[in-house]
This record gives sequence, structure tokens and C-alpha cells, in this order.
Amino acid sequence: MKKDIKHLAAEGIALAAVPELNPESNEQEWNIYVINLKEVPIENVLVSSKGYGELDGKKVETSELRHFLEDIEVGGYAKVEPIMPDLFSINNQYWVSFYIDREIFDKKYVFLAESIQESNLTSVPHINKKGVLLK
Repeated sequence: MKKDIKHLAAEGIALAAVPELNPESNEQEWNIYVINLKEVPIENVLVSSKGYGELDGKKVETSELRHFLEDIEVGGYAKVEPIMPDLFSINNQYWVSFYIDREIFDKKYVFLAESIQESNLTSVPHINKKGVLLK
């Protein structure tokens, strides 16, 4: 039953919030990416995202969104979703699940409130851009 399911932690996977120029609007937008740093492809990648925290003294929570990204090759990456700057002041949680050789792995990543900002940019592997990186 439920107790028989092995929960294997996802190592070698990173999440990044990357500022990019939107070619249609010519304005900067932030996008969330999943990056495969493993030596094997990851399959059936599922990412669920939600925001939560406090704004103006009130508890807030966004809707939970789910994204199916299929497979990500070795050294590959996939865009999950754009993130609105209005949400930077709350925690933004991403739960990433995937398969390797018929075993499921998962890990929770949280961009803490106010952590997505220009001053926290670092080099993001494989994307070759600057972003806020979580490993």
C-alpha cells in the first residue's frame, strides 16, 4: 500500500528563475526552468507550483498549477512557467517529480519571499544565462 512506496529524493536537479526579454512585448519577464544536472535523462517530469505567504498583513495563497514536461535529456532544461514579479514578495514552491528507470523521484524547491531579485543572480548551468538558482 502507501507504506510500500519508496520516496527517493531528487538529486542533480535544479530550478532557476531567469529574467529574459520577451520578444513579443520587448519587456523583461521572469521564467522558471527545471535543469537536469544528472548523468541520465529524466522522464515524465511533473512540476506543481503554488505561492503562499503574507501580503499587507493577510495570508495569501495562489492556485496550484501543474505542468507536464515529458522528458529532459542529460544536461537539458525545460521552461516550466513565467512568474509575475507581484509574486516575488511571497514564497513560491515548486514540487518536481520524475522517473528514472521506472523509479519515481521527487523534491520540493522553494524560492523564499524576496529571493527572486537582480542582486541574487548567478550563472545558471546549461542555460548560459544569469538567474536565481536552487539545487
